Amino acid sequence: MRICIVGAGAIGGMLAVRLADSGSNVSVVARGAQLAAIRERGLTLIEADDSRRHAFLNADRNIAALGPQDVIILAVKAHQLADACAGVADALAPEGVIVTAQNGVPWWYFEKLAGPWAGRRVESVDPHGRIAAALPIDRVMGAVVYPAAEIEAPGVIRHIEGLRFSIGELDGVASARATRVSDALRTAGFKAPVISDIRSEIWTKLWGNLAFNPISALTRATLAQICANPDTRELAANMMREAQAVAEKLGVRFRIPLEKRLQGAAEVGEHKTSMLQDLEAGREMEVGALVAAVAEIGRWTDTPTPHIDSVLACVRLLGQAPASAVPV
Repeated sequence: MRICIVGAGAIGGMLAVRLADSGSNVSVVARGAQLAAIRERGLTLIEADDSRRHAFLNADRNIAALGPQDVIILAVKAHQLADACAGVADALAPEGVIVTAQNGVPWWYFEKLAGPWAGRRVESVDPHGRIAAALPIDRVMGAVVYPAAEIEAPGVIRHIEGLRFSIGELDGVASARATRVSDALRTAGFKAPVISDIRSEIWTKLWGNLAFNPISALTRATLAQICANPDTRELAANMMREAQAVAEKLGVRFRIPLEKRLQGAAEVGEHKTSMLQDLEAGREMEVGALVAAVAEIGRWTDTPTPHIDSVLACVRLLGQAPASAVPV
């Protein structure tokens, strides 16, 4: 199976090394120092137990240079997707599929979904509809990404914890192509169930991300620190309660209690969220899909989100500060 990972960062790099190590024909789209390192010396994955894997991969800035692909996994951040999806549709093999692996509310959320918001675009995620125009919806399936990982150095990825990538078709069908993607991920050592309700699982993951990511960026705290402090833990809980109310207006049902989700975050330990990692590296933070989209849908559904709105205002302002003005 020919698999291309668009975005060889923390999650994409981990996927690429494990898939290549398990026998898949893997290539990556990367840029900058990461692309240079992969071309020069390959990509190294340091596993959670400190063991190492290494893979030499075909890498390019342009997906067209990598040939036709059976599976294209979009592993860039949600706010990078509009630029990254250029050329993706043309790179698909005749039966190829696109797997979206972004955190937060995906651009396709209201596609193939019955109800009053069917087909509606979330402006916070896909302004002007660029992503929807570039990616053929019938070739798209969703994924919910649970692992935590970090770029330790160019060409070096450190896996922190987690191995689950849930896979699901937008219409909930247990398709043959979803099974093929799942099988490839399982062979690479991941837990990759094919699920019938991808949207509910997206909300289960987003439930914590929309709170812990911006709070960590604003406070420079790890997940363990946020959960151990009574004030920040309660702020996260209030944001999560508001998000749950929004999701339930869309018909989502949460299968775990809020306190269990909080405890799960605490058990990850002294891990910096992806938003804090981006802030410290001077990169744009993933605010739209993780936080602003929930506030936007809250307005559609007449669901108050005062805690989310307040934290969103603060983290947006933080993102506007010059990198030199952001203490670390």
